[in-house]
Amino acid sequence: MKLSALRNTAAVALTAALSMTLLGGTASAAPDKPSAVTSIVKEGRNWHLKVYSAAMDTEIPVDVQRPADDSKPAPNMWLLSGLDGGEGTASWQAQTDALEFLADKPVNVVLPIGGRGSYYTDWEKVDPELGNNKWRTFFTEELPALLDDALGSTGLNSLAGLSTSGTSVLQLAEAKPGLWKSVAAYSGCAQIADPIGKQAVKFSVETWAGGNTKNMYGADDSPQWAANDPVINAEKLRGTKLYISSGSGIPVAADVLYYLNQAPGPMGAVNLSLGMIIEGATNACSVNLKNRLDGLGIPATYQFNPVGTHYWPYWEEALHKSWPVLAEGMGIPA
Repeated sequence: MKLSALRNTAAVALTAALSMTLLGGTASAAPDKPSAVTSIVKEGRNWHLKVYSAAMDTEIPVDVQRPADDSKPAPNMWLLSGLDGGEGTASWQAQTDALEFLADKPVNVVLPIGGRGSYYTDWEKVDPELGNNKWRTFFTEELPALLDDALGSTGLNSLAGLSTSGTSVLQLAEAKPGLWKSVAAYSGCAQIADPIGKQAVKFSVETWAGGNTKNMYGADDSPQWAANDPVINAEKLRGTKLYISSGSGIPVAADVLYYLNQAPGPMGAVNLSLGMIIEGATNACSVNLKNRLDGLGIPATYQFNPVGTHYWPYWEEALHKSWPVLAEGMGIPA
C-alpha cells in the first residue's frame, strides 16, 4: 500500500474513533451506574434497604417499617433525623416512640440514614470532612420511584423533620412541589439567607459537624443562600399541607433535669443554655415563616408552644399532634 493511502486510512480510523468517543459510539466509556435498590434485608415488618445513589456514587441505608397489613399499597411517611443524619443515637428510632406510634397506621415509615451535617441539600463542592452531598437530588429524583417499586406504595408521600432537618423538609418541598403532599417542620429555622440564619447554619455545619459552608452554598454573598431559603421561596409551598411547630426556648423543670442528667456538671448547664437559645431562634424563624405565608395567603397549621427547649420529647409530641395533617396528605384517616 502506498504511503499516502496509509495516511488516509489512519486519518479515517482516527476520525472514526474520535467521533465514536465524543458522540457516544461503542468506543465511548461505559454509561454511569444507575440508581437502584441494591439489597433488602427483611426482619419481620422492618426492612433494611441499601440504595445506590448515582448522584453521590455511594450506597445509602434506608430503613422502612412496613404497615401491619402489607397486602395492599400504602403511602410513604418519611422521617428525617437531625444534624447527625440518624447515624448515631440522635434518631427518631432511638429517641422517640415514632415507630410505635406509627405501627398501627397504614403507612411505610421511611427512615434514611446518613447525611451528617449536610442539611440534606445539594452541595456545590465535595467537602473534605463531610464528603459528596447531593441529598436533594437523592430525595427528589432518585429515591421516590425506587421506594414505590420496592414497597409497592401508592405514590403519595408525607415528610417530617426536626431541628436542622426541620429546615431541610421545607427546602425539599420547595425543590419538588407536590412530591410530598404534607410536610411537618419541628423546631427548624426557615431563614438561612439573613445574617442570623446564615450563622445558625454555620454553627451546625462548621462548629458541630466540621464541614465548610463554602462547599455547601458558597461565600456569604453567593446567591445560593437565597435560592435555598424557605422563607424567600415560600410561594413554592402553595398547595402543600403544612405543619410548623416550635417552642419559646423557656425551659420547664423536666428540661432542666434532662440536660443536667445528660451531662452532669458545668457542661449540662452549657447544653441547657444552648437548648434554650437554639429553640428561641427557631421560634423566631418559624414566626417569620408564618408571617410570610400569611402574606402570600398560604394556609398552614401552627403550634407555637409558650415553653420548651430544643430536644426530643417536644418533637415526639409534635409528631403526634401533626399526624392529622400528615395523614390527610397521604389520603388516609387520621
